[in-house]
Amino acid sequence: MGNADTKLNFRKAVIQLTTQTQPVEPNDDSFWNQFWSESVTTVQDVFTLIPAAEIRALREESPSNLATLCYKAVEKLVEAAESGCRTEREKQTVMNCVRLLMRILPYIFEEPDWRGFFWSTLPGQADDGGSAEVSSSDFPPLAQSLVNALTDLLFCPEFTVSPNKKSGPDNPEDVQTIDSCEYIWEAGVGFAHSPPHSHIYDQNRTEILKLLLTCFSETMYLPPIADAHSGRNQWIAFFTSTENRHALPLFTSLLNMVCAYDPVGYGVPYNHLMFADSREPLVECALQVLCVTLDNEPGSGNNPEESPQVNHSIEPDSDMGGPDNLFVNYMSRVHREEDFYFILKGLTRLLNNPLMQTYLPGSCKKIHFHQELLVLFWKMCDINKKFMFYVLKSSDVLDILVPILYFLNDARADQSRVGLMHIGVFILLLLSGERNFGVRLNKPYTVRVPMDVPVFTGTHADFLVIVFHKIITTGHQRLQPLFDCLLTIIVNVSPYLKTLSMVASTKMLHLLEAFSTPWFLYASPTNHHLIFFLLEVFNNIIQYQFDGNANLIYTIIRKRNIFHQLANVPIDHGSITKALTKRGRKLSSHPAASSLDISSEVQQSMEGSTPAAEAEPGTLKATLAATPGKNHLSRLSCLITPCLLTLFDLFNSGPTPPASPTSSTADESSRPPLRKGMSVSASGGFVPSPEWVSSWKQKLPLQTIMRLLQVLVPQVEKICIDKGLTDESEILKFLQHGTLVGLLPVPHPILIRKYQANSGTTMWFRTYMWGVIYIRNVDPPVWYDTDVKLFEIQRV
Repeated sequence: MGNADTKLNFRKAVIQLTTQTQPVEPNDDSFWNQFWSESVTTVQDVFTLIPAAEIRALREESPSNLATLCYKAVEKLVEAAESGCRTEREKQTVMNCVRLLMRILPYIFEEPDWRGFFWSTLPGQADDGGSAEVSSSDFPPLAQSLVNALTDLLFCPEFTVSPNKKSGPDNPEDVQTIDSCEYIWEAGVGFAHSPPHSHIYDQNRTEILKLLLTCFSETMYLPPIADAHSGRNQWIAFFTSTENRHALPLFTSLLNMVCAYDPVGYGVPYNHLMFADSREPLVECALQVLCVTLDNEPGSGNNPEESPQVNHSIEPDSDMGGPDNLFVNYMSRVHREEDFYFILKGLTRLLNNPLMQTYLPGSCKKIHFHQELLVLFWKMCDINKKFMFYVLKSSDVLDILVPILYFLNDARADQSRVGLMHIGVFILLLLSGERNFGVRLNKPYTVRVPMDVPVFTGTHADFLVIVFHKIITTGHQRLQPLFDCLLTIIVNVSPYLKTLSMVASTKMLHLLEAFSTPWFLYASPTNHHLIFFLLEVFNNIIQYQFDGNANLIYTIIRKRNIFHQLANVPIDHGSITKALTKRGRKLSSHPAASSLDISSEVQQSMEGSTPAAEAEPGTLKATLAATPGKNHLSRLSCLITPCLLTLFDLFNSGPTPPASPTSSTADESSRPPLRKGMSVSASGGFVPSPEWVSSWKQKLPLQTIMRLLQVLVPQVEKICIDKGLTDESEILKFLQHGTLVGLLPVPHPILIRKYQANSGTTMWFRTYMWGVIYIRNVDPPVWYDTDVKLFEIQRV
């Protein structure tokens, strides 16, 4: 009954706050204490007892009451942080204030006129009416007071951390003076001691971190245009600045907490069904805070004076200084091999967790924050090149590759997971720009992950090719902008692939066959780029890895008619029209098909496949440009749509499939040509012309392949006739001992296309990450039913 009475009193206070015609005086403590001095039990209670409509009504009709409520809640948090939050009553007050602010903040952010509110000063503190320009430490903006209090509370003995010394009334630890580096939450980077595990501390940390994440979420309420994000998020900027005295221990605690987490533990079957895991929500929240704080925001520069004293795990700053964002600074300076080992081991353990198979179905705990893990891995590789080179210097990189390919294959037919497809492909594109990645792919693939791909015996390179083929041929329509990226990855690694299996070789030729059909080549001004990429793959392998690739050479010989047809693609107007008209008739009889859909063509010669499962409620879709809007439907099954990225967004170079040469500059004839001779129909559609087809056809890099066919086809035909061969193994044996030394054109330079960061990809990652956070935080639903602008939400 007592708990019910408490909730009733809380609800009455909310109603009184929203219905009073006169503002409630700030010094009316008996009224304000109703919101935090009594137990409301859970954060879910707060979200239930304060409906969204009443928060908006309070904001519009009683703004002074809303302002005072926020001021008083922050004031309580500051008082608790200063006193060390020693009593149970203080701890309960803190948690109620945290939950209250978590509920209110999104509704403050959704109204532009209110966004500067937390960056004003407390009433009566400044004569200028609380200007956001006030920088005196005596009168900090409300936001700074809040962040400082929360970070203090995250290292508060007997509230969020275990005390280091005997505590009591006579010798309490002073939160304001303790060295929080001694209270890092978990062993790992720069900290060897693993504190005792307390589910109460975990829960308190989680709720405080979730409020910090809510503070940072102002980004969600800005439209997805560059001008809106030209400045830095002030909340994140302050949290990651030198003004946060806990920046280093916070960064280390968050990173160690994520990388040390083992969801399986001792591996007792079904233990996750018998015992609540307080650590998983904390790890997920820590991971999300890490991802958004590592966001390299516009306006960040170098400041040599921002070099805090750090332990030996993080390199001292160079003479040039580090970025303003200390979290980025610290991440860039991690350098010890044992730290890299700890980080990589933790990430691979968690990324591979969803792939685990056991004899007892459902007996192992499966995590669901793999998207955030991929973003963190991306950020680490982008910020700390030493870490990326550490990952690539051993076969450990394959422990990252396998789960990524698993996620890509699983999500390929699910439109709500296009964002996951993008981040997975971007990571592989980044890694493929380094020679070591291609070399590591030659390791035999022996781990059998539960996936609907053809059985094969071969290497990780074969696995990659087979999964990419599956994505291209059985994925949904909206993956077509990724085709360039998928083939670019294969191009980048192709000079180092010592042996492709027969299955992978067949898949590669199958893609060439599908992409070289005339109707496909004529259907878009960029489709022919895919042919150039595939031909570059074949040329690289023939010129640099001929000896071990008898399977591919044999498949090229068997499918030689594809190359002859490609060399003779008709360029006259009549043939172009005929090809497109023929395809148009097919589409009219199958209205669901698309003019760029190759799956209907390629499926005829493919093994049967089972499409990936449809989207589960609350999964992510990320491709189309966002349209700011507001939807109010009953069920939360959101499809987030950030902006679409194509290969052009991933490189900084020319107007055709962009390239960033590293080993050397390729012959211009091997590059896809500029878009000449194109025209647009009255309806706005693309109309191919003979001049346009001729402009790229004459640049097709077919010389090496044609010379190979010219030499080997007669030899293969001769031994087949002479020996009466019908078994391909004998032909393969002949090709394995053959040579083309001195018979092929001069080897072309290797061209590696490297990912280069730009404003488009930065904006995409920010949008994607916040979309993931929006969907993952449904208990409580922190941002649900607020007017988010960064992406579109479709509720079904």
